Amino acid sequence: MLIYMIRHGQTDWNAEGRFQGQHDIPLNDTGRGQATGNGEMLASLIGDAAADYDFVASPLSRTRETMELLRSAMGLPPLAYRTDGRLKEISFGDWEGHTFHELALEFPDKIAARAAGKWDFIPPGTDAESYEILSWRVGAWLGEVSRPTICVAHGGVMRTVMKLVDGRPADDACEMNIPQDRILKIDRDNGITSWL
Repeated sequence: MLIYMIRHGQTDWNAEGRFQGQHDIPLNDTGRGQATGNGEMLASLIGDAAADYDFVASPLSRTRETMELLRSAMGLPPLAYRTDGRLKEISFGDWEGHTFHELALEFPDKIAARAAGKWDFIPPGTDAESYEILSWRVGAWLGEVSRPTICVAHGGVMRTVMKLVDGRPADDACEMNIPQDRILKIDRDNGITSWL
């Protein structure tokens, strides 16, 4: 089962290095350009086969805008896609909106605990998640994919997909850089992921 997965384009919080999580932060101009570029690349990859694909995005505005720009660049109606709440970014709880530097100054013990085991670490806050918790909902979505799919989601979601599909060690998956101007090709059935 072939899945093309795209991280939403850049936001101002991405550029500032802030934990974004489930805060609904819009794309900036750089992010809009990235989304359009990824759409152009997808158009060249799948050509006229777009009708064979399911198009799905996280419901957050940055992923929806990315999907709409991507579809427009492919020559497709921008709003003809669906959303799935299981594709929302990991929740960083009380850490959302803060930079790593700010948190390291205020909560050095929590930052040290996170560094010792990032996959299972849960930040403070009632709605916060670990990557392990995130992988439960992402894994449920991944198991239901039944046709070729183009998905726009988030960095954390894509890290868990790479662990679930090709078995990357948990701590390695957590540390992976997830670019916003490239496409992750996922061959779910053969357990292979690769960047385009």
